[in-house]
Amino acid sequence: MSLKAYKQKRNLKKSKEPAAIVRKKRAGVLRFVVQKHAATRLHYDFRLEMDGVLKSWAIPKGPSMNPKEKRLAVHVEDHPYEYKDFEGIIPEGYGAGAVIIWDEGTYTLDEQKKKSFHVTLKGKKLKGGFALVNFREDQWLLIKSNDRYATTEDVTKKDRSVVSKRRLETLVKEFKKKSD
Repeated sequence: MSLKAYKQKRNLKKSKEPAAIVRKKRAGVLRFVVQKHAATRLHYDFRLEMDGVLKSWAIPKGPSMNPKEKRLAVHVEDHPYEYKDFEGIIPEGYGAGAVIIWDEGTYTLDEQKKKSFHVTLKGKKLKGGFALVNFREDQWLLIKSNDRYATTEDVTKKDRSVVSKRRLETLVKEFKKKSD
C-alpha cells in the first residue's frame, strides 16, 4: 500500500495531520474510524484498517443504519493508520476544515471480493453488518445489513465526537478563538 497520493495533497509541515507512514500489517483486531469533516462540503470519512493503512471513503450524507438507504461512498486516497486518532483543524489547502472522530471501533472483514467488502462493525454508533459495493470506478455504496442493529433512526443526529464529546461547531469556535 502506498501513501503517495496522501503526501502529495498535503503540506504536513503546516498541518497537524499524521505523517505518511505505512505500518507493518498487524495481527489481531482491525480498527475502523468515521470522521465527520467540515471541509468545502460536510461529509463523513469512513476508514477501514487494511494492509497497514486506512482505506478511505468519503460519504456525503453520512452512514445510515437503515438497510433501505444506500449511501454514496467515494473512494479517496489511503491514509496512514495514525489518522484514526486525528481530531482537529486542517489548515488552508487540501481538505481544509474541522474534523471530529464521529465513531470508532473494531471490525471483522467477513468477505472481500474485487468489487465489494462485507464487514461487521463494533463501534459506538455503527454496529452490525455493512457492505461496501463498487459500482463505478471510485464510486461505491455503503449499505447497512438487515440485522438486529438496523433502524430507521437517523444516526447522524448523534453529532458529538466519541472521543472529545465536542461538536464540529465547537471545534471551529475554539480554533478561531486561539487564532485571534
